[in-house]
Amino acid sequence: MLAVGAAENHKKDTEMSLDVYLQGHAQKVECRCSCCGHKHEREEREEYYSRNITHNLNKMAGEAGIYEALWRPEEIGITKAGQLIEPLKTGLSGLKSDPERFKKLNPSNGWGSYDELVSFVRDYLRACEENPDAEVYASR
Repeated sequence: MLAVGAAENHKKDTEMSLDVYLQGHAQKVECRCSCCGHKHEREEREEYYSRNITHNLNKMAGEAGIYEALWRPEEIGITKAGQLIEPLKTGLSGLKSDPERFKKLNPSNGWGSYDELVSFVRDYLRACEENPDAEVYASR
């Protein structure tokens, strides 16, 4: 599937959440503009994976040592999915090793839970392992 534009241009009505994307390299595609009829080039990327999670779980992710890897990968030099594999494995192992410790951090408003974060990290890790050369984007 080709997604038009880069992930950072994706806009959702989920301002209180994190969107993560694994995408292929940008490709220039020629298209005809519907408004003026001229030919233009636009950038498209193949999207391998995307997922959304509430910001309410960022403290729990921080406690598990994976906040930066999930919410701010570019700030710690992560650009490729393969670079996320070890941090996500370590974080998932930590989450699973002491569920009660992390469940105490479940948001009091009910938006998000320990189980949701574990599922998110597990699925994202699997996608990274399947697409290690994919480019990583996080939209907050």
